[in-house]
Amino acid sequence: MSGSELYEEFMALHTRDGGLVMPNAWDGLSALMLADAGFEAIGTSSAAFAATLGRSDGRHNITPGEHLEHARLFGRLTGLPINGDFEDGYGDTPEDVAATVEAAVASGLAGIGIEDTSGNPGQPIRDFDDAVNRVRRAVDAAKGRIVVTGRTDNFLQGRPDLDDTIRRLTAFAEAGADVLYAPYPPDLDALVAIVTAVAPTPVNVLISPADKVLTVAELQKAGVKRISVGPALYTHAMEALQQAIKALVTGDLTTVATGISFERISELLARGAN
Repeated sequence: MSGSELYEEFMALHTRDGGLVMPNAWDGLSALMLADAGFEAIGTSSAAFAATLGRSDGRHNITPGEHLEHARLFGRLTGLPINGDFEDGYGDTPEDVAATVEAAVASGLAGIGIEDTSGNPGQPIRDFDDAVNRVRRAVDAAKGRIVVTGRTDNFLQGRPDLDDTIRRLTAFAEAGADVLYAPYPPDLDALVAIVTAVAPTPVNVLISPADKVLTVAELQKAGVKRISVGPALYTHAMEALQQAIKALVTGDLTTVATGISFERISELLARGAN
């Protein structure tokens, strides 16, 4: 499938009634499990991927090559459109971002996210003009071959400025971003304000607004077109692991022995190999 065909296929999921739920995998088996459950597209999670390598997220600790191979694995195993959660585009300049987008296209990704983060704890959000220029260069490089998500992390970085968030997302849309994303707006009213301000550009939501976890139906009613879960499935799995470890420490082998069967794992891996 050509890049333009993959772009059209992936965008169609965003523009149809109801949009899509796009869960985030962190390894080959989790990607296969999501595909087996019937999900139509899968996202990477930079946070979950970094954690699997023993690294922290958002500090340029992952290289573009590592993340591209990670995303390619999901595509090879599942045959589904893969959206790459590529932090700030892995580069200091807009030209670096464009190079990352080109590499993502060459790797067969269906989508890529570009954040306005900087990797600098002292100034975690880039200046407005710099952020917009980076999205613009990403769109220019994409050339309609990969879905570009423009993302602002204002709320994640302790900048609860709804007006600036909408200003940034609107500018990303004007620069050509196909999807817009601001993780964890404070409440449903803020989410609706974002969706309304940037319409008709599709909006992605990370699980829900910050104050309350809503249902998929409630988010769809609010106008959300894509729902992702970031590292939530990964942390859910790690909680189960933590409980099993606690049981093992006390000598409880029964709890440790419960879980998905290795026969089931082998079945999924065989499906991916084929």
